[in-house]
Amino acid sequence: MHEPMAELIVETSELRKSYDGVEALRGLDLQLPAGSICGFLGKNGAGKTTTIKILLGLAHPTSGVARVFGSAIDASARQRIGFVSEEKDLYGYMTVDDMIRFTAAFFPRWRADLQQRYVRKFDLPLMRKVKELSRGTRTKLALLLAFCRGAELLIFDEPTSGLDPAMANDVLQAIIGHVANEAMTVFFSSHQIAEVDQIADRVVIIDRGRSIVAGTLDDLREKFCRIEIVFGGEAPAVTFRAPGVLRTKRMGRVISVFSNAGADDIAAEASALGAVSVDVMPVTLKEIFLESVSEEE
Repeated sequence: MHEPMAELIVETSELRKSYDGVEALRGLDLQLPAGSICGFLGKNGAGKTTTIKILLGLAHPTSGVARVFGSAIDASARQRIGFVSEEKDLYGYMTVDDMIRFTAAFFPRWRADLQQRYVRKFDLPLMRKVKELSRGTRTKLALLLAFCRGAELLIFDEPTSGLDPAMANDVLQAIIGHVANEAMTVFFSSHQIAEVDQIADRVVIIDRGRSIVAGTLDDLREKFCRIEIVFGGEAPAVTFRAPGVLRTKRMGRVISVFSNAGADDIAAEASALGAVSVDVMPVTLKEIFLESVSEEE
């Protein structure tokens, strides 16, 4: 199933980054088509933050290529990106109104219409100092500053970190609503696989500085599956030759196979071995993540 070729907003090829001889990225390939919401998943230390720093121009690759909007990452590209970090990077001594005015001054394409909409929607207290705001309200202010600068690419690094479930849901809904109304591409890293499942249409899983799973959620759900094969007696010790076998477990009469290339070839092999039943079960994004990442151990 081929997707129509969309313009690539983010593209990296063989991206490598070393800090003091330790490789944080080891040949990362990444493609982010225009208009997508891409969830970026990986364990701590997998290279997510390093990737984001390079895309923002805050770090330079040791080797390889990183492009945003089709060209090298420079000041003009940076103007077209909105970024919300886990820390939210706000000036505590400013009032909310000061913080908005201060940020707007840097962006010629600032959207005053969106500013008014989000001040109301987020119920932001304009005269209160940033340092007095709750964590959730600070996050909403950071979202407003990212949304209103006229950005075409939004990058979020753990945007719901430290928020209660209700506030985290508000933040996700705000992102979805904004993308629905504006021509926008979103790249967000998260530890919360359920959040990625909720709002992303595309997923990249990174492990040890490399992309190990990438594609639309629909395609991944089509390719990845678990196949339960039952035999009349003890299951044979078999190594499946079909492509895509990531993990095989034998338990009594049952063999369980985790595959990333569909089930047809494995089912045919199982039938030839005399299996009495073959069941194909869909898997969750969490299972895909856990099975793929641990496969690299």
